[in-house]
Amino acid sequence: MAETHRYSRRAFVKSTIGGLAGAPLAVRSLAAKDAGSDRAAAGRVGEERSPIVRPLGKAGLAAPIVGMGVMNADNPELVRRSFEMGIRHFDTAANYMRGRNEEMVGRVLKELAGRKDAVIATKVYVPHAQRNMTAEQAKAFYLKSAEDSLRRLQTEYVDVLYSHNISEKGWLTNPGVLEALQALKQQGKARAVGFSTHENMTEMIDLGADLGVYEVILTTFNYALAEDAAFFAAVRKAESRGIGLVAMKTQCQQGWYRDAIESADSAMYARYYAGTLMNSALLKWALRHPFVGCAVPGFTTFQQLEEDLPAAFDLDYTPEERTFLEDRRIKLAMEAVCRRCRTCESGCPNGADVAELVRVHMYAAAYGNFGHARQVLAEIPAGRGLDACRDCSTCLASCRGRVNIDRRINELKTIFA
Repeated sequence: MAETHRYSRRAFVKSTIGGLAGAPLAVRSLAAKDAGSDRAAAGRVGEERSPIVRPLGKAGLAAPIVGMGVMNADNPELVRRSFEMGIRHFDTAANYMRGRNEEMVGRVLKELAGRKDAVIATKVYVPHAQRNMTAEQAKAFYLKSAEDSLRRLQTEYVDVLYSHNISEKGWLTNPGVLEALQALKQQGKARAVGFSTHENMTEMIDLGADLGVYEVILTTFNYALAEDAAFFAAVRKAESRGIGLVAMKTQCQQGWYRDAIESADSAMYARYYAGTLMNSALLKWALRHPFVGCAVPGFTTFQQLEEDLPAAFDLDYTPEERTFLEDRRIKLAMEAVCRRCRTCESGCPNGADVAELVRVHMYAAAYGNFGHARQVLAEIPAGRGLDACRDCSTCLASCRGRVNIDRRINELKTIFA
């Protein structure tokens, strides 16, 4: 196992800025077959080290393997520090903070004169309730949304433009959406086009790989999916077609450990969750799959940035991280990560959109992004949101895994009382 390095804040900032901030990052063409190949490409350990860089499929894009999911961040200084410390892939969307997230990214990169060195990914989002529009309307919406995003980002092009939150075949293959994405690419306003998926991911990735249009896929990819053979088959199929894979939700921020691990085991809780061990182990697990071109963890503090970034330089597990991932209780606890299979909904007598409410809980309780939680909650049709839960003291919906739906729904009712 390669030598493990621990950084103080000062030493960490000095080592990373010294190696990265003075000049644009050199893009390496990697054909990594395992973590060992990446380590060799990262160079020798020393005062100045290059981050591991992977291509995003055949899209002609590459960046260090740890990017920034900007959605939950509202501090421009965090974006600035991230760039200074070597982050180059910034993932945002038109509907994050109602456009202010894009404005923040664009403003910081302009101030840093860093646009040419950055990979900017943004998204066009149409709420599910509005996806009954015609193909012509969909095309017009995408074209206008992309133009608005370019204006907010203060750039003439984005590196990746995603069709956002895709879970159904009809929208993935919508002719108007496909025409708009192709038009934007032909106009040079998007270097690559793709889609993001949080639900029904296996089917969407499998189908998306066959269409020959999408070049990058942003997908949930975390340890909770480790035993999902069908999902891995779809991801590998996409890789074989030259599609770049970007991993999100790598650190399973859903409070799964509270649902699945007995509170009486305080020693285990303190060991695994009170420090940085859990987050670093889970991020490395995702990135040790060479078909993952980049991960975009949604850090929101300078401390979290410093905890996540070392994985860009070294994917070796520490002994403690390996023990964590091999712990039988951790593997069992991963069943408390919601996979959005929606089997829970049959148990609700009031027809609530239970899976979407659990997602709202994730944004509010795990991410602390109450604005986005409210936005998602508002998109749930009347009679299927928290209004359907008003008269229930105990939730009757149950998870085929170990998600404590009753606790999450009641916490959500308290938050939005």
